Amino acid sequence: MGKLGGITTLNRLLSPWLSRTQKTILQASVATGDPSRRQSHHQAHDLVERHDQQHDVEEVRIPIPYGQIAGKWWGPKNIRPVVALHGWQDNAGTFDRLIPLLPKHMSFLALDLPGHGLSSRLPDGMMYHSLDNTLVLFHLMKEYRWKKLSLLGHSMGSILSFIFTATFPDKVDFYIGIDALKPHINDATKFPARLEKRLPKMLQADTRNREKSEPPSYPYEELIERLHLGTNKSVSREAAPFLLYRNTQKSALHPDRYFFTRDSRLKHSLGVGWDQETNLEFAKRVTMPYLFIKAIHSPYYEDRKYFDEFVEVVKKNNPLFELEFIDSMHHLHLTEPEKVAPVVNRFLEKYWKQDEN
Repeated sequence: MGKLGGITTLNRLLSPWLSRTQKTILQASVATGDPSRRQSHHQAHDLVERHDQQHDVEEVRIPIPYGQIAGKWWGPKNIRPVVALHGWQDNAGTFDRLIPLLPKHMSFLALDLPGHGLSSRLPDGMMYHSLDNTLVLFHLMKEYRWKKLSLLGHSMGSILSFIFTATFPDKVDFYIGIDALKPHINDATKFPARLEKRLPKMLQADTRNREKSEPPSYPYEELIERLHLGTNKSVSREAAPFLLYRNTQKSALHPDRYFFTRDSRLKHSLGVGWDQETNLEFAKRVTMPYLFIKAIHSPYYEDRKYFDEFVEVVKKNNPLFELEFIDSMHHLHLTEPEKVAPVVNRFLEKYWKQDEN
């Protein structure tokens, strides 16, 4: 396919999902990029690569016992970064559109959690559990010799940040959570049946991993649509390539088709499963600067009363707690970052202090 043909086809597939500015960036990338690299993935990924180049983003790898954790480092390398943690089945790309709107003198390190993005999967024969990810933060601190963390989390990453912060309050200087306040409370009457279904499906996914068979693949525009609809439209079509870049691979079996590379065992992973009283005890321990952002048009994933109870306890015990509601959906930081950035920036202005590596 010639350069002009590639650009025309790409615009036909993604318009009107890309803005005029993004189309210009994309065209320049297609026109000047390395042809061998372009053949390895969809041309929409050039948008993400160009975006990273413009913002001087560095890919990093942190060793862990079973492989590595991948990440994207934004900003000066001699300053301890804010560690950004993504949501369930997302990846570090979820912060690609928010971080450029945050203070340029700061650093940010967005991670791919195990089984997500470009990070290693758990070894065969194991299943994912929310508490496992706390160990990733310890490996990170050891690798860079940090005594403290500054945390920014969305959804599952926000819950992970809360658990780590409340368990080790002396290791966190501030915490920003987006649209998942705490571990959700399950309906006890439904949990046994849910586990009965989930465990066999996890075993099936593990078997498929060991067989190393290629997952189902789709045309790229269908991947965008699946991501858009699968998130109840909270990931816009325009923003979808920022997640797909680290989460898809070109099929070796079907030309012009792509498949999701995240570990399918993640679909059947388990949360912590403890009760509300445990959450409230943890809430009393979060006494450092703490900002939580809730999307108005996103569900609570539990009875609203559990959210309100938790907020009441935090407010009572932490005068540095801030709660903000934003008119948006679950992936607000990715789809509408211009709404989120001012709130985060005001918080960072008050509480961020430079800590050199």
